[in-house]
Amino acid sequence: MGKNEREENGVDPENHNQEEGEKKKQLKEEELSVERIFENQEVPSWRKQLTVRAFAVSFALSILFSIIVMKLNLTTGIIPSLNVSAGLLGFFFVKTWTKLLHKSGLLRQPFTRQENTVIQTCVVASSGIAYSGGFGSYLFAMTERIAKQSTDTLDVKKLSLGWIIGFLFIVSFLGLFSVVPLRKIMIIDFKLTYPSGTATAHLINSFHTPQGAKLAKKQVRELGKIFTFSFLWGFFQWFYTAGDNCGFTSFPSLGLKAFDNRFYFDFSATYVGVGMICPYIINISVLLGGIVSWGLMWPLIEDRQGDWYRADLGSGSLSGIQGYRVFIAIAMILGDGLYNFLKVLSRTLLGLFHQLRYKDLSSELPVADHSSDVIYIFAPTLAFCNAYGCGLTDWSLASTYGKLAIFIIGAWAGAAHGGVLAGLAACGVMMNIVSTASDLMQDFKTGYLTLASPRSMFVSQIIGTAMGCVISPCVFWLFYKAFDDLGQPKSQYPAPYAVVYRNMVLLGVKGFSSLPKNCLILCYVFFGAAILINLTKDLVGKKWGRFIPLPMAMAIPFYIGSYFAIDMCLGSLILFVWEKINKAKADALAPAVASGLICGDGIWTLPASILALAGVKPPICMKFLSRGNNAKVDAFLGS
Repeated sequence: MGKNEREENGVDPENHNQEEGEKKKQLKEEELSVERIFENQEVPSWRKQLTVRAFAVSFALSILFSIIVMKLNLTTGIIPSLNVSAGLLGFFFVKTWTKLLHKSGLLRQPFTRQENTVIQTCVVASSGIAYSGGFGSYLFAMTERIAKQSTDTLDVKKLSLGWIIGFLFIVSFLGLFSVVPLRKIMIIDFKLTYPSGTATAHLINSFHTPQGAKLAKKQVRELGKIFTFSFLWGFFQWFYTAGDNCGFTSFPSLGLKAFDNRFYFDFSATYVGVGMICPYIINISVLLGGIVSWGLMWPLIEDRQGDWYRADLGSGSLSGIQGYRVFIAIAMILGDGLYNFLKVLSRTLLGLFHQLRYKDLSSELPVADHSSDVIYIFAPTLAFCNAYGCGLTDWSLASTYGKLAIFIIGAWAGAAHGGVLAGLAACGVMMNIVSTASDLMQDFKTGYLTLASPRSMFVSQIIGTAMGCVISPCVFWLFYKAFDDLGQPKSQYPAPYAVVYRNMVLLGVKGFSSLPKNCLILCYVFFGAAILINLTKDLVGKKWGRFIPLPMAMAIPFYIGSYFAIDMCLGSLILFVWEKINKAKADALAPAVASGLICGDGIWTLPASILALAGVKPPICMKFLSRGNNAKVDAFLGS
């Protein structure tokens, strides 16, 4: 799942004019109230918004967030929004820098919100490559490590650092340059909201007000304390991981039987923090998915071993129990993706129709002339649809477009002509083009509301993308070389989506003949259930729909288990209790606390990887045994 699930907004054709008028009036009032605070401040030229210090800070933060996103990618694939963290840390570092220069009398240019926006754009563009680059999905799925799990080792690609960097430069910049003409259409003509971009702009604007600067100082102080604790906690845990299944990450906190079925608290500060950021319904959905799969379905299917599948197959064989885990998860992901694709596409077309029909040509926005409709011809159709849909609903369907490319190109090429690699590569091209379109529009919206120049935003996006095309492959390569079990189901970094994506393309190339007994029927059931759950969620309305789980989130633990769901639910519980005790303080500081937990534990993976590469091993193995096994071990050692 690349980003957070969010509430979607539709367009009602009957009340379109009235609603649009109210929204525009409210938005304009908010913009005016914010701009009055900055009316005495001169807006720097676009060249002055691009400073050396901004890109120096962006480079440092890009490394930090690329490591964090890579870790999340290779563990569960759940990536929360880190915009608050990026904006907050960017503000803190440059503000500290300028304060020191001001005291020494060397400050030549003050720190502005436009420069803050440039940093935010650069960091998000760079760390976004760690997700869209496919290191936990389509790119890693090309390797022999993942192919061995799919019993298909012929169509593989031996990755090299240079090849990955070159591939990402091609696909990332292809999407970047293809959507620039869309800016005036999306932001100026259609006035799309782009909720994430708007929220980021309000965050940056607030930092540069006197009251907001005080709050930011408190948030940074809290983030620093939690970051230190999280980092030291990761360091402490490392001492007890000298062997397989050792340490706090293998603590059978709910009992040994529950541990065997992947139900346990693994003391991960990262996913406690993720749980504090993600909406409650996502955390509950993940836990519910773990209960349905590992608590009910897999034990029942394992009881049919010898009937539904051969008893002599290993636990990792896709012809055995692993096949049910992987393909049923794929069915739910595809069902959810198809429903939301059709839903957002229909809303996009409906919204586009109304924008063109009721287009307000008397715009008072301080920008250049309106764009000609001819520009639509030059914008890639899918990138346009994704950017427009994201502006309406805040949903990017990049991964859904990628999955469509997998099936279409994989089936067209066929197994005999490298269909597996062709499908995965096509997925990479498609995901990067359409995700770049929506991300760039979000950034342009942020820049528009902070009065940052479109030129400086685009230059920042180019530099950030170039940074990401180098930093992310280097970070992945560090993980790839440091951890020999990377991608294995029970390892520290199982990379679940890599197996899922490879098996998707195998389905497109080979069909359903390789599935174990009754697996296809179960896939149909869960595919339909995902569509039905989504449909019900939309029909009952927001009041009751917010209590209905999300199929995409439910599907994640089907393959890797629900241990991380318990961490996430603990994060939700902490936030819930905090809000009950002091809601104002929780609203102000919870994002900083969550970011500190994620960043501290995430950055610990860098020294841990270096230690692993250097051959330095932890001194202690903390392992838990049943009473019977412990007695056998004691007897063996005493003999």
